[in-house]
Order: sequence, then structure tokens, then C-alpha cells
Amino acid sequence: MSSTQVPDAPPASSAPTGPYRRMPLQPAGSVPVDFTSVGIAESLDMATRWPDHSHTVHELLWNDAGPSTLRAGPRTWTVTPAIGLWLPAGTVHSAEAPAGTVYRATYFSLEVAGEAARPLPAGPVSLRVTGLLRELLLRLGEEGLNEHSRRLTETMVLDVLAPAPHQFLVHEPTAGLLQPIVTAVLADPADARTLGDWSRQLRVSERTITRAFRAETGLGFARWVGSVRVQRATTLLADGEPLEDIAEAMGYRSPSAFGAAFRKLTGTTPSSLRG
Repeated sequence: MSSTQVPDAPPASSAPTGPYRRMPLQPAGSVPVDFTSVGIAESLDMATRWPDHSHTVHELLWNDAGPSTLRAGPRTWTVTPAIGLWLPAGTVHSAEAPAGTVYRATYFSLEVAGEAARPLPAGPVSLRVTGLLRELLLRLGEEGLNEHSRRLTETMVLDVLAPAPHQFLVHEPTAGLLQPIVTAVLADPADARTLGDWSRQLRVSERTITRAFRAETGLGFARWVGSVRVQRATTLLADGEPLEDIAEAMGYRSPSAFGAAFRKLTGTTPSSLRG
């Protein structure tokens, strides 16, 4: 894409190789930039992790192939070819992606995105990567794009950005009471224990567990478990795993039962999120 260098994210051609990449913590607007937008792209030949860092500019993450995850505080988002992520400048986050992932990031200066991006939330938000959005982002990477066309395309990109109907994230609660549940479900999303089972095991009421989940995540027990399954399934879908295997790994009796649960939680079908 463009050869302009982002201060804290070098283009793929000069990107460091290796599984662990340190990057700086930069508050929003702390480093002057000489671009309005710029993109990078890289194909990973090994599993890679980026520890906590932040960018001086806004970032839009999207993948050409494979899944990746991004964590900011207690929340972890999924990024795939169908699901992007808008990351406001200054947001401290870490990220990781398996070998074979082809990721892209488009950076927008605070100046160009300031007004246009106001309809978006102040924090990270999942976005559906439509065909139109993908083509516009690719156009921004064309060499020789004149200034008028660049500004027009940037405006169109920011105009079509909208939060996905379902946020593909897991908010991990920290309450001590919930840690046995959190540990078990994150280790095995197919864990079939119900709210009643956990109530008996932890020797507290179902209402107490529900209140604890809602206080931290805004979700009840069942919806929170569903969010973990959706995120894990979305990652497997982007990685090309068969539906039968995904359904079994998520604890469903059949692909049709998995599809019905997935649609209920996300409003879309598993196949629509294939890479």
C-alpha cells in the first residue's frame, strides 16, 4: 500500500519479523504525521504477538485471510476477513494472530477522521467489512492516487463505517466469584454446565451469579457463554474449519443446532463470516 510510514507501525516491506513485536505507547496526537491516511499489509509466516501498545492515530484493522484477536483491558475482539475493528487513537491494546493470517491496517490522522468518525463510539468497535468498504480501503492504497481522489475516498470510507449489529468480543469478568466459570468456559467453550450447575458447585444462588456477570459485562450467564462460543467459532470459521468440527467444539449436537444458536446471537449465519 502507500509507502508513507506510520510512526509506530512500519510498512510490511520494512516490518520486523519474529513472533513477538514490541511497539511504543503513544497517546492520541502525540506524534505529528505527514499523511491523512496510510495502509499496511503483511502475511504472517509464524504466529505473532504484539504486546501492549497504542497509536497516535486512528486504526482500522481488517484481514485478507485468517483470524486475529485484539485485547484492550478486559475485552477481546475478533478480526477476520468479514469483521474489522475500529480502534481510536491512544487505545492501549495487544494483539495476536496465527501463522497464515494476512492482516491489513489502515491508519487515519486525527484531522481527517475527527468529524467524520464522530458517529462511531469513543472506544473500539467491530465493523462489518462489506464489499464496498473493502474496495474503498484498497483504493486508498493505490499508488499515484491524487490528493483530491484520496480525500474523496477517505470521506467515503469514514461515511460507510458503522458498528456491526453484533460486537464480536468477549468481556472477561474479574470478580473472584466468577473465576471458576470464566476459566472453565474459556478453556472449553463446549462446557455444558448450566447456571444451576454452577450455582450448586459454587454454593451461591443463581441470582448472585447473574448479578455478578451483568455488573461487569452487561450480559447474563447464558449470553456471556454464548459470546465466548461466537468469538471462538468466528475464529475457526475464518480459519476454514468444517462446520461439523466447529459445532462439536462449541458443544452443539449438530451443525444445524450450531447455526441456529449462532444466528440467534449474531443475527447472521456462520457461512456469512467465512474468510
